[in-house]
Amino acid sequence: MDKQRLIVVSNRLPVAISRDEEGEWRIAPGSGGLVTALAPVMRNREGVWLGWAGTGGEVPLGELFERFGAESGYRLQSVPISEEEIEKYYLGFSNETLWPLFHDLLGYCNFDPENWRAYIEVNRRFAEAVAATATEQDQIWIHDYQLCLVGGHLRELGVRQPLAFFLHIPFPSLDLFRRLPWKQELIRGLVAYDLVGFQTLRDRRNFVQCAAALIPELEVISRQRHYTLLRCGERTIKVGHFPISIDYNDFHQKAQTREVADAAWYLHESLSGRQLMLGVDRLDYTKGIPERFLAFERALELYPELRKNLSLLQVVIPSRTLVPDYRNLKELLDQMAGRINARFAEPDWMPIFYLFRSLEPTQLLAHYRTSEIALITPLRDGMNLVAKEYCASAVDLNNVLILSEFAGAADQLGHWALTVNPYDIDGTAAAIHRAFHMPREERRERMQHLQAEVERNDVHRWVRRFLGTMQGGRHG
Repeated sequence: MDKQRLIVVSNRLPVAISRDEEGEWRIAPGSGGLVTALAPVMRNREGVWLGWAGTGGEVPLGELFERFGAESGYRLQSVPISEEEIEKYYLGFSNETLWPLFHDLLGYCNFDPENWRAYIEVNRRFAEAVAATATEQDQIWIHDYQLCLVGGHLRELGVRQPLAFFLHIPFPSLDLFRRLPWKQELIRGLVAYDLVGFQTLRDRRNFVQCAAALIPELEVISRQRHYTLLRCGERTIKVGHFPISIDYNDFHQKAQTREVADAAWYLHESLSGRQLMLGVDRLDYTKGIPERFLAFERALELYPELRKNLSLLQVVIPSRTLVPDYRNLKELLDQMAGRINARFAEPDWMPIFYLFRSLEPTQLLAHYRTSEIALITPLRDGMNLVAKEYCASAVDLNNVLILSEFAGAADQLGHWALTVNPYDIDGTAAAIHRAFHMPREERRERMQHLQAEVERNDVHRWVRRFLGTMQGGRHG
């Protein structure tokens, strides 16, 4: 791969900015898989990462960014967003319109014209920041649903070099996408890119169907295994699917450390031979947590031998707790956990351990390592990296993954996981029963295959595939 400079654009910059006890400002790299995978590429290609810093005007960003650049080898550039724009562009259109629509949950959608206008304005500001920074030789890679229109604005600003976009969440079917009042503008904004990447083949096909139906002059030229070629006027657009992943080796090695082993032992020590089933989710209505509680309750009804022998440890990571839909979901989960525990608990056994908090990395790995079963059942998910993290952390191989068929990860992991329809309460209860009784040898075989899949297709391969396709290289 050549040294052509890479410009990455995302809603948030990949850093955490905080103030220590002495009042000094600190800046540290983010901990996500995308940041980990892109950092060496950005360093090698003298990259620039543009996004919102997530802070107010009191933070000395120039000084912090200079320090970060010297340490990391690539530059940060902030795109300012006002509090009102965060309310309308981010919390409003991005997360009350696109998020539920793209996750097939039309009932949660809010189609507010003011939020749409704010979305256009912020996307234009991002485009202006990119245009002011980029040269004709740079590669430009834009990320996710908050910035769908940046490519179109860049074209209006005269930027002619190839533009790439990757959507980290699902893309809806034509029937759902047609409900968006601004469907034409959004789909034309996406067709302004030269490469549009999705998580799964299903998402890619949905996008191609929407583009072909809504843009009369667009035609499908060819369909290949990894991408579809579209023509719109004089331009050719490549549409591919690139399932994102994790840094497998990082998770697998850290899960074997003494610190994690001790935390895992402490976590399981009080369960005296009982099995632990884990759920880890951000607070969000797409994650299917109420349906999961109902399925576990049904399993306890149908299979009495699970009582006193299996507990569900559900970790819910706080998110958007000021938004009414999320606050209502939190209250519902509180009530459901309390009701199920009141119904089934015994003096020496609790059916559901329900934690509403974030976990430190060591604790998260300990939860993954010590849980015999993972119950990962989103109603819809672009990928779901928790499923891959759980597999990478399964040091003893005595683990079973129960996975929603509507998670993008099911395309890669579904053959060796127990796949379920999260809306099917009885079916999910039966999968819990099967996982509980699964022989150790079968668990080992399944988990070995799951680990091999995640290790082979890790996040570093994802980056290489996407950037290789950007440059017209290999598509496999």
